[in-house]
Amino acid sequence: MKITISEIANLPTKFGAFKIQSFKEHDKEHLAIFTEDYHDTPIVRIHSECLTGDALGSLKCDCGEQLAYALTMIAKEGGMVLYLRQEGRNIGLLNKVNAYALQDKGWDTVEANHQLGFSADERSYEIVEFILNHYGIKKIRLLTNNPKKVESLEGIDIIERLPIMIEANPYNKNYLQIKKEKMGHLF
Repeated sequence: MKITISEIANLPTKFGAFKIQSFKEHDKEHLAIFTEDYHDTPIVRIHSECLTGDALGSLKCDCGEQLAYALTMIAKEGGMVLYLRQEGRNIGLLNKVNAYALQDKGWDTVEANHQLGFSADERSYEIVEFILNHYGIKKIRLLTNNPKKVESLEGIDIIERLPIMIEANPYNKNYLQIKKEKMGHLF
């Protein structure tokens, strides 16, 4: 796997002061957002890109709230957010919007992906171990509700899984229920 790595830059945010570094894998450019003084066993959030939730504040998902929660926690306690360019569970923005349209017609998030010819979740996490190894990180406290992320990190010692508790709203209540029932998400 050929990975191109950027320099490290400062990133002051409304959540706190971070460092950033980009990792280019084929046509995807992932981002490590981290505090300067993370511990031997840092909190790590693996966050897949969600333009509608992260940037536009969509209420159909909990992605933007999860990212804000993670950045706030990591700014206080030290750690890293790995922002992976896997929009729409890695089906891309165009297909994600098509999945949204199917959801508007009554399909749930998993059924909509299936109707478009995709599995419920097309994401992969191989790059995560590469990035963590780049920083010499072997043990983490993983901030996630997704068991697939826990299972995918075979070469990293997950000392603790930290849940992300986001309140449901009228627009994402069913979405969160489907993640739990059909995708095995833990809460």
